[in-house]
Amino acid sequence: MKTVFKIGLCCLIIVFLAIAGIGVGLWYVWSSNLPYIGSLKNYNPPIITEILDDKGQVITRFSEERRILVPLEQVSYHTVKAFIAAEDDRFFEHKGIDFVSIARAFLKNILAGKIEQGGSTITQQVTKSLLLKNPARTYKRKVREALLSLQIEREFSKEEILYLYLNQIYLGHGQYGVEAASRTYFGKTASELSIAESAVLAGLAQAPSKDSPIKHFDRAKIRQKYVLERMQEEGFITDQEHEEALTAPLYIRPEKDEVLEKAAHFKEYIRRMVERDYGRHLLYKGGLKIYTTVNLQMQAAAKDAVRRGIEEFDKREGFRGPLREIIPGDEPEFIRLMVERLEDNPLEVGATTEGLVVEVDSANKQTLVRIGEQFGLLPVSAMKWARMVEPEKAYFESKLEDPAEVLAPGDVILVKVEKKLEGSPGWILSLEQTPIAEAALICLDTTTGHVKAMVGGLDFSKSQFNRAIQAKRQPGSAFKPIIYTAALDNGFSPSSIIIDAPFISPIGGEEDEEEKLWKPKNYKEKFFGPTPFRTGLIKSRNVITIKILEKIGVKRAIDYARQMGIESPLNADLSLALGSSGTSLLELTSAYSVFANNGMLVKPVFITKIVDRNGETLEEHQPSFTEAVSPETAAVMTDLLQSVVKEGTGWRVKALKRPAAGKTGTTNDLRDAWFLGFTPSVVTGVWVGYDDRKPMGKGETGSRAASPIFLYFMQEILKGTPKEPFQHPEGVVVAKIDAKTGLLAGPFSEKTCFQVFKEGTEPTDYSPKPDQGKPGEFFQLDMDFSNKSQ
Repeated sequence: MKTVFKIGLCCLIIVFLAIAGIGVGLWYVWSSNLPYIGSLKNYNPPIITEILDDKGQVITRFSEERRILVPLEQVSYHTVKAFIAAEDDRFFEHKGIDFVSIARAFLKNILAGKIEQGGSTITQQVTKSLLLKNPARTYKRKVREALLSLQIEREFSKEEILYLYLNQIYLGHGQYGVEAASRTYFGKTASELSIAESAVLAGLAQAPSKDSPIKHFDRAKIRQKYVLERMQEEGFITDQEHEEALTAPLYIRPEKDEVLEKAAHFKEYIRRMVERDYGRHLLYKGGLKIYTTVNLQMQAAAKDAVRRGIEEFDKREGFRGPLREIIPGDEPEFIRLMVERLEDNPLEVGATTEGLVVEVDSANKQTLVRIGEQFGLLPVSAMKWARMVEPEKAYFESKLEDPAEVLAPGDVILVKVEKKLEGSPGWILSLEQTPIAEAALICLDTTTGHVKAMVGGLDFSKSQFNRAIQAKRQPGSAFKPIIYTAALDNGFSPSSIIIDAPFISPIGGEEDEEEKLWKPKNYKEKFFGPTPFRTGLIKSRNVITIKILEKIGVKRAIDYARQMGIESPLNADLSLALGSSGTSLLELTSAYSVFANNGMLVKPVFITKIVDRNGETLEEHQPSFTEAVSPETAAVMTDLLQSVVKEGTGWRVKALKRPAAGKTGTTNDLRDAWFLGFTPSVVTGVWVGYDDRKPMGKGETGSRAASPIFLYFMQEILKGTPKEPFQHPEGVVVAKIDAKTGLLAGPFSEKTCFQVFKEGTEPTDYSPKPDQGKPGEFFQLDMDFSNKSQ
């Protein structure tokens, strides 16, 4: 027996030593090359980059991990306790490893035959997240995790470990850390969280997607209940607090795509600039603060103005027909789908929705429309605009009288709910259609160059192309002020007379080849004879501008364009007078700032400052001015452009009822419509057209299509502000002149006006009697207006 006992004991000792040796060997191998825990002292995780508006309000964030670092002191007491109760109730007692939890998890895994439960402490979770990136569940990784956790507990305080944990943990919907999650789910900081809200966040630690309060609210409530019970059991909250938190209402913010919210094109432009200059890593992980110039109130006004203007324009273009047609027999399925949509978006006044034409009543001039289980009446008075598209006719030349001309039963149309139908559960509707034209608007503060608003298109979600900056379109007559500016410095004055008569110029080949001769015309294909310089600009006369350009020289005009901020390639021929070279809206708007700024070109500014995560300023921009033209020249041009509004093509802007100046622009075949305008404080540019460059309808000039958008925007942003007059610098004089002859107004003048001149260029003779000769004969002009191109 003793021999057997000794043999058995020896075997046990050998087995024990073998197991111990293997264990020590594995321990040595697994514990070698452990990550350096000192890196945690320089915890520098990816954090959110924020873009702020001109008042310091965050308007969007860029990140790959949406994290906002906060010290532990800025996390509410209840939030800290909620996570401890839910994830590691013995956190303040253990030294990094909770052996009771490990033993419980080990037994469960043995019985299951696989690793199902970890029993990890908060310290171990920090280790997994920050030091051991491999997610594989193996015993080797658990050993390394345990060793590192023990080291962390020796080197860091419990508070420091909590700081790492609460800033690192993933809590769903792209949110890392309690601060970002708190703002996303509840719209408040982590320091403001209630007990009920804290329990929701802590409940997300195990399965943030499955228990999302946005997508799975019932599951989130179950987890919240569990966390609250654990907090009560641990003595972190009282019984009363437990009951109150269980029944407290939760206001969860809906998930939003921030990129598609406010100032979408502006923010995308900022994103591209910063990524170009600093790289993707710093933009999405560096926690930059990007201070911008955009004003959200002005931006909202710009968006509304563009939307309103384009919807009006689209209706003037005519009705493009129904969205689609429902064939007989398919109506029930279509109605069922409409009913489902209306469950989430019930009909109300102001709503726009699809409807099915049921009956067209020509006798009573109305259409019966079905919207789900409801009905509405569409009177012809609410669809008068809906003539079929006729590009050769202006919108006012034909009106819809019979709805049967454009609608038939089975048509699916877009309608707007206007009001309740009296004495019936139905609605009164109006016909709508989604615009296909595009528009852009940009507004600069003339004193700083700050871009206060920018709309690059009608709908960013459909097109991210920024038509305010990226598009190069022909400006047409909106380019003329640059030609006139150059002319004022080269022998012309507002009273100079130019003959508005047919002009012919060769464009290549022999001059006698009819097809190779350029014969520019005015907009209405009329010529007006002797015409003052000022009238040529006010009425946007093409031939007069061409003759002015021919006189001063194309090269000189291009030099002026460069001085005024135009960087795009320019055609070095007489077509430049008609705006034949593509420019961006930003370029042209910046050029007009020269007039408002007494001849100084202000550089457009989008970003005022960029600060890194440590508070260091990476870049900062102050207003930058360069002299483009003299103050006297700018003053004369401003006065002329004010007259464009008072007397010329910009007449719609008179409704602003305050000093304003500007110029319309329309290109050949009506492919582009522009309005560039300014007050002493802001300069705004508007463009309207189709992306495919197809012509707009008859009469859709810059005056009709673009200037209303300018007006709507300016009316809103200047509402309640005092009227600002344009100030005249020294070196200019104001003279009362005859509008027809350009000479000083006399007793025989039929129409007069006040005109600003550079001192010494004002007329000295009075306008004669009309029957004493043609006006042009009384002017001494040393100008040879030939018909040969430069």
